[in-house]
Amino acid sequence: MLTIGAHLSSSKGYLDMGKTATSIGANTFQFFTRNPRGGSAKPIDKNDTDAFNQYAKENGFGRILAHAPYTLNPCSANEATREFAFMVMKDDLARLEYTPGQMYNFHPGSHVGQGIDVGIELICQLLNSVITKDTTTDVLLETMSGKGSEVGSRFEELRRIIDNVELSGKMGVCIDTCHVFDAGYDIVNNLDGVLEEFDKIIGLDRLKAIHINDTMNPYSSHKDRHQKIGSGFIGVEAFERIVNHPALKDKPFFLETPNELEGYKAEIAMLRGLCR
Repeated sequence: MLTIGAHLSSSKGYLDMGKTATSIGANTFQFFTRNPRGGSAKPIDKNDTDAFNQYAKENGFGRILAHAPYTLNPCSANEATREFAFMVMKDDLARLEYTPGQMYNFHPGSHVGQGIDVGIELICQLLNSVITKDTTTDVLLETMSGKGSEVGSRFEELRRIIDNVELSGKMGVCIDTCHVFDAGYDIVNNLDGVLEEFDKIIGLDRLKAIHINDTMNPYSSHKDRHQKIGSGFIGVEAFERIVNHPALKDKPFFLETPNELEGYKAEIAMLRGLCR
């Protein structure tokens, strides 16, 4: 059975997100750990997380995906920005231990003119300072579209980060279909080739989650504007191949399309209907 969910509001807590996911036909979900454009996070309610853990078990949920705020940039040239990234990620990983064994996704960041080598070094410094032997959460690097000075639009860059994380066994990758297509990986006409390249460079065992989004921009545009499934340049036929591909079909998929709950519900039903 396809494991699929959407990005949900965390304003009412974990149990509410779980029940909302069920109401739209999902069996997992993604959420922001805190204000995506800021740094504040609501207090953890252990009664809520305990209730969710039980609900997820009873309802056959796949692993959920927490998403770091967009303001987190571990390879900024600004020391205060890097310190903020450290404090946020350290706190996020501590909070996620209330729902152990899940996943945490973040954008590697932008080196803002320092160069890719410096950017990767700074990202690794952060990861080595916050991931401990007791961390039960898989920390995922998201594939990026390559706009500006973003780190992570090439598989080789993600591999270099993983190789320099001391506890690399806790590291994984989240492929974003919009981002990789915009970055120049042709998942429409050469899905097999892209996945073979990913496997050769990173390893498919590191692929822990997929953001399943169409794109408003053509192939290799190096932009980042998500579109509803089937309404962009990737298209339904390509998504049918994606959800049925032997290397992908057992991975959890997470929608980040420009939708409300009813739109997510329709997309989830459509994608389930494409499964063979």
